[in-house]
Amino acid sequence: MAHERLSPRQKMIGMMYLVLTAMLALNVSKDAVEAFKKVDQGLTKTVENYIIKNNLIYSEFDRADAENPKKAGPWKTKAYAVKQRADEASDYIQDLKIEIIKTAEGDDSPALDGNKVIIEEVKRIDENNIPSQILIGADENGKANDLKALLDDYREFLIETLEGKSITSEAALRSMINTDPVYNSKTKENEKWENGTFQTLPLVAVITILSKLQVDVRNAETEVLNYLYGQIDAASFKFNKLVPTVITNSNYIMQGNEYKAEVFIAATDTTRAPEYRVGNYKKTINADGTPTYEMVGDYTTLPIDERGRGLFTARASSTGDKAWSGLINLTAPDGTDVFYPFDASYTVATPNVVVSPTAMNVLYQGIDNPIDISVPGVGSDKLIVKMTNGNITKGRVMNARTKENYPGGFIANPTTVGQTAQIIVSADVNGKQMSFAPYEFRVRSLPNPIAKFADLTDGTVDKNVALAQQALFAVLENFEFDLVYTVTSFTVSINDKGFDIEKTSNSNRLTDEQKALISGLTRGKKLIFSGIKAVGPDKKTRDLPAVILKIN
Repeated sequence: MAHERLSPRQKMIGMMYLVLTAMLALNVSKDAVEAFKKVDQGLTKTVENYIIKNNLIYSEFDRADAENPKKAGPWKTKAYAVKQRADEASDYIQDLKIEIIKTAEGDDSPALDGNKVIIEEVKRIDENNIPSQILIGADENGKANDLKALLDDYREFLIETLEGKSITSEAALRSMINTDPVYNSKTKENEKWENGTFQTLPLVAVITILSKLQVDVRNAETEVLNYLYGQIDAASFKFNKLVPTVITNSNYIMQGNEYKAEVFIAATDTTRAPEYRVGNYKKTINADGTPTYEMVGDYTTLPIDERGRGLFTARASSTGDKAWSGLINLTAPDGTDVFYPFDASYTVATPNVVVSPTAMNVLYQGIDNPIDISVPGVGSDKLIVKMTNGNITKGRVMNARTKENYPGGFIANPTTVGQTAQIIVSADVNGKQMSFAPYEFRVRSLPNPIAKFADLTDGTVDKNVALAQQALFAVLENFEFDLVYTVTSFTVSINDKGFDIEKTSNSNRLTDEQKALISGLTRGKKLIFSGIKAVGPDKKTRDLPAVILKIN
């Protein structure tokens, strides 16, 4: 579904907003700033129109829920959750407008009528200190930070509501409510969204920008409401074809267990239960090109459950591929029998278990080691897993290398380095506990990282580059996990006129004294970082090799 289309009037308002924003950057006259009032009037009217339009959609949800609560009720609940979040975001922005105007003109400003802002009554339109004071703050801790967090949370809530079923709408939401860093044409660098959007702008421009954000909030609300309303009937089946269907408990069966399957005709009339026949059948093509089917030889009629589904059971007494087939007999409204063929297969295998690490060949002490454990044909909720020389827990595991989640995976935490750890698995198979041979893993300590200054371990470094550095880092290279090591202390050493001078830092950051030593170095002099200590995820302190550089 495409995102909300703007009317020609709304497009014109948007264009005026962009033009006036560009004019502000050029420090044009008050007349240009005054023009923002007209744009804000248009944006405010657009917000009102969106509220009216969205309320009509909410009334449609109410109507659909009254007619069919089971079908429409869940979607109505989601729609009103969207309304609550949209109202909260819009009201917060409106409160910011009122606070800015009250601070600039007082509580009795003629520009305020209750909770409404009358932009044409604003007098201090070119006041540019108060908006920055409120939104940016002296220490950049202003309310624009809360506004950004609110908008980001609102956008992600809407995207989650879509449940990944409308890529177009997701893209539209990310475009509408975008709080990415803003490019500053003067500094040629990106700056925080808060600063790039509000800092040093006159009051009327800030009010207009806030109105535009309210339009974006309501537009995003409409986008998601249209999607949700479309889902009410999206789940309703419109049948034009009958499809024979086979559902099995598993296509991979261990020897000694049972293979089970449900055979049913999709969209069947529950008042006329089909007959399910299992055996060989033959197909005949009629003169008009239509096929007919009939059973050949002996066949079995399946028992039927309360849902009208045939229940097939076969004992897996031998290994190998197994096939079965048959016909579903459905009585048509005119009393004739219509047969629908089905074919299915399954594999019977010897019992086995698969245990594999998701990112390494060994287990490492001191970190969470993700492990995939599976028994073909058995759900993960039926597994019982134990571990020697450590602990293993079940849950959602993130692979540190691929950044993917493994639902139902396991986390292994070995205890003693140098000893092996065994993963012992048993499974509940149809009420019976089946045990498997244990898997062994070696247990190792985490490797040491290397220290880097200006991304170097040795060689030459430009003095200006060295002076620009703020810290010394510990980096673990070419390892399965993306682990973080932190330098806890180090010493900077130089030789000045034959004397060795050392200064120590008790963190990873350079002290002012260390920076002063670097500042005094000349070309060809050595800069030495020694006594480097770092701590990794296993909380162990490691001594790292020195970093020796020559000033270029």
